[in-house]
Amino acid sequence: MKYLIAGLGNFGEKYAGTRHNIGFMVLDALAGLSGISFQDRRYGFVATYRYRARTCILLKPSTYMNRSGLAVNYWLGKEKISPENLFVIVDDLALPFGTIRIRARGGDGGHNGLYSINQVLGRQDYPRLRFGIGSYYNKGGQTDYVLGELTGEEKLVLPERIEKVIESIHSFVTVGIERTMNLYNNR
Repeated sequence: MKYLIAGLGNFGEKYAGTRHNIGFMVLDALAGLSGISFQDRRYGFVATYRYRARTCILLKPSTYMNRSGLAVNYWLGKEKISPENLFVIVDDLALPFGTIRIRARGGDGGHNGLYSINQVLGRQDYPRLRFGIGSYYNKGGQTDYVLGELTGEEKLVLPERIEKVIESIHSFVTVGIERTMNLYNNR
C-alpha cells in the first residue's frame, strides 16, 4: 500500500518557524526520526519511507500554500495513490494551539491550502489533520499572526504535539481513518 502524506506550508527563510508551516514542521520531524531526507522534486520536496510494510511518500509542496493542490494532484497521479490514501496536515486558527482534529472529508474552513486541493482534485473526501494554532490576535492581525513566529510557550509544547501527529500518521496508514479519528480526536 502507498500513502501520500502532505504537510502544507510556505518555502523560504521568511516563513520558516511560522505557525502557517506546521505541516512542514511535522514532516521534518518525521523525516528526522526515520533517518530520511527530502529531495527537491517537481512541485515540492519529497521523501519516501516504509512503515509496517506501507510506503509513505512525504510531500512538502513548493507551490506555496494557495497552490498546494497542484503539488498534491501531481504526486497522487505520479505515485498512483488514491485520494483515500492521502493525508493532509494543515494549521487551523479555529482550534487552540496544539489541538488535533482529524477528518475523513470536509470543506476548506477558510484555509487556502485546503481550498486549492479541493479545487484541483474536484473533491473534498480525503483525510486531513488540522493542527490548532489558536487565534490570539487583534482584529485585522490574522495574516501577521499566521505568518508570525511561534511564542516561547508554543515552542515548548510543540515537540510533544508533533509526536502525537506522527503517531496519528502511523495509525492512519495501518488502521485507517475511522479508527485514527476515534483514537486521536479525543486526546
